[in-house]
Amino acid sequence: MIAPSTLLTLGVLSNVVVEAKAATFTAPAPNPTSTSSFYVGVSNGSLPSAPVVTGQVFDRFIQIWLENTNYADAAKQSVFKTLSAEGITLSAYYGLTHPSEPNYIAAAGGDFFGLASDDYEAIPSNIFTIVDLLDQAGISWAEYEGNMPTDGYGGLSYTNSDGYTYYMRKHNPLIIYDSVASNSTRAARIRNFNDFAYDVGNNTLPQWFFVTPNMKDDGHDTSVSYASQWLNYWLVPLFSDSNFNTARTLILLTFDENGSSNINNQVYSILLGGAVPTNLKGTTDNTFYTHYSTLSTVQNNWSLGNLGRQDCNKTLANVFEFVAQVTGYQNNGLTGQSTLPNLAASGTYPGPLNPSSSIPYPSPTSCVGAGGGPTI
Repeated sequence: MIAPSTLLTLGVLSNVVVEAKAATFTAPAPNPTSTSSFYVGVSNGSLPSAPVVTGQVFDRFIQIWLENTNYADAAKQSVFKTLSAEGITLSAYYGLTHPSEPNYIAAAGGDFFGLASDDYEAIPSNIFTIVDLLDQAGISWAEYEGNMPTDGYGGLSYTNSDGYTYYMRKHNPLIIYDSVASNSTRAARIRNFNDFAYDVGNNTLPQWFFVTPNMKDDGHDTSVSYASQWLNYWLVPLFSDSNFNTARTLILLTFDENGSSNINNQVYSILLGGAVPTNLKGTTDNTFYTHYSTLSTVQNNWSLGNLGRQDCNKTLANVFEFVAQVTGYQNNGLTGQSTLPNLAASGTYPGPLNPSSSIPYPSPTSCVGAGGGPTI
């Protein structure tokens, strides 16, 4: 168990391979399961242990999001080649729009409500998210946000004592929803990387969680090469930690969007973890997926209800194929060779968060989603 008083200081260099001419990544601690004063907020201790709700294919789903990188640029990086050899490369996975924030809120709530900016937003508390579906089923969840100063922090950003703004609210999907942010119990589950160290060390990581590295580590303010160095430091060692990666863990490593608004929004994405069948490691899946597929796949795995939004969109919300084959779910047949929707546009969708084309928040549409349960 990690001692609550233990805080490590910034400045321990990682032993990753640094590419020539790339910015040098400096690790904040010897390993990803150690706490650090660089992460700012001291942990309040680990999450409580919770019973495991068994899924059809996986019992834990982890999303790790990086930033603003074209598919081809990520594919050149050695760490992505190495990880792809250990997982399933999703060659037709797409972000939904530009810029960043609408992609994050869509992955949590099934819509980006017309948003075409990274402005401060607070979505009303009567708009449901994946949290509501998980809570209904008793499935534990959390977020881990790099350099967020306190659990449930609602500010637009946070600047460390070195003068650099490492944390931005726009990359924290659940805090943007008042149904989470205004509920103190739920908000306490939006945690930082010191909390992560406690949770993994004490084997209390939840069944669903979302990971956002800080603005340098995710490549936003640096490069995909820098983000690759962070992956070598943070993610790669965790594969051998059974408190993180069990035989029933599915990990999605992806990007919020690509870096070019003039091409469709394809992003390099890999399914990893113990839940990936051995015979599928090193393979490529060219099924058409988007960030809505993270919602439909979770719903399908745990036989959940749906949000009545784009998580029910049969075009945009295919279930990850290796999961669908086990559950018997029928995807739509679209692949990377199909004519796909243009997901590069921004600012063109009416919605309550689009000041140029504002409409009220729509009510959920009663539909049958991938989980088979009712619309919440």
